[in-house]
Amino acid sequence: MLANSSLSCTATTMSAVPCALRACRYDHDRLWMPRRRTLFPWIRNVTAIVSASASPVSPDQMTRGSTHLKMYQEVAKSARQKFTQEISFQSKDKDISLARALLYIAAEDEAFVAFNQEVDARSLLNERKNLSVPSHAQEWDNVEQMPLSGKTITGWLGELDMIAKEVEAELVSREIGCDLVEVLDAINLVLFEFRGFKRSSVTDSMCSYLHTFLSTGSGNAILLSIVYIEVCRRLGITIVGSRVGEDFLIWPQTGNPEELFRVTEGHSMFAIVNGKCVEDPRSRASDLTSGSLLGLEIATNRDIIGIALANLIRLHWKRASRSTRGLMLTSPLRHVQTTKELLCSIHNSNVPLLRPQDLRRAIMASERLLILQPHNWSLRRDHGMMLYYNREYGKAVQELSICMAFAPEEEAQVLEPFVEKLHLLRLESSWKSLGHSGQLTVS
Repeated sequence: MLANSSLSCTATTMSAVPCALRACRYDHDRLWMPRRRTLFPWIRNVTAIVSASASPVSPDQMTRGSTHLKMYQEVAKSARQKFTQEISFQSKDKDISLARALLYIAAEDEAFVAFNQEVDARSLLNERKNLSVPSHAQEWDNVEQMPLSGKTITGWLGELDMIAKEVEAELVSREIGCDLVEVLDAINLVLFEFRGFKRSSVTDSMCSYLHTFLSTGSGNAILLSIVYIEVCRRLGITIVGSRVGEDFLIWPQTGNPEELFRVTEGHSMFAIVNGKCVEDPRSRASDLTSGSLLGLEIATNRDIIGIALANLIRLHWKRASRSTRGLMLTSPLRHVQTTKELLCSIHNSNVPLLRPQDLRRAIMASERLLILQPHNWSLRRDHGMMLYYNREYGKAVQELSICMAFAPEEEAQVLEPFVEKLHLLRLESSWKSLGHSGQLTVS
């Protein structure tokens, strides 16, 4: 479960926000450049096809590009701030909007991708002075006006309102009153039949953000659960959930849980809401009964947001490390090299080369999760290791040092020698930043 609500975000977590929007170029591996499928139609043509007959770069083009970069930075910063306000421990958990929090997450990530695409476009302009690359980026005053797959944050919240109204219309047409099972049946009909929503096991960004799930109808299980919870909340039905093994299960808060497990037409209502895992004998969810359901620990809204963020971390790390199969965040901790060996591995480029934008998005998701769980030592360890892979050695030392203060003694002992060696890398980075050449001498 999450840390105590009195705990606040550390300064180191929030200070990293502006640094997230940095130029992440793929130039060192051209294979990466054309394969990114954009989530965001409004920036799809930022790096459009170059016209050989185009006019030279004008001062207006460069000024416009600078304006867009600043706009993306401000939007990302605002999205992070609004996310932090939404999940603040000063607010009651029941008052947190799952949908709004997830849409702020999407807005920050979209601004990050847009920023880097604009940087790529400007770099192309600088490299080819006699060519013009048209930018189709739009301008907005704030994050609330930023389009996400064609709609603003308010527009996507309105989409959830519309789904709830469709359920109400279905209930009216059936002349159904307040019978819970009938209401849930109407919700399932609208979501799964009329709207065609479905769970997807594909590890793709398209399935991992709320707005893309609402627009495509396909997403991971936690997003479908969140949509179900949000629609039911609008209908006055309280939906609760709990993690069971690898699955997150939801059900209506009811004094008669037996009716959720009553089988009609081959499936129980509980199975229809939660999918195939309930009927899969390999899943722990298949063992649940109306009695054991009452013994599960109910997840808070902050917990549910944390699960969604943990999914994003896993997704982006997997994409970042795609070229190095089996690479784990903690791999460097298995065998801590001597200081000289660690330095040589860096200079000889033995550190795995990761996809920079995907790695940065994993770091951004980790930063948000640390706001929710500041004393989660394993999360902070993983965050520090991602910073190490991103060659941000100073920040990695800082995060791993904080981790050691919360970690069990045996884990701290594993981290200590690695952090000591990493500190030397930090010193050498500072040495080179001052214009010195060569390596630091290790005796």
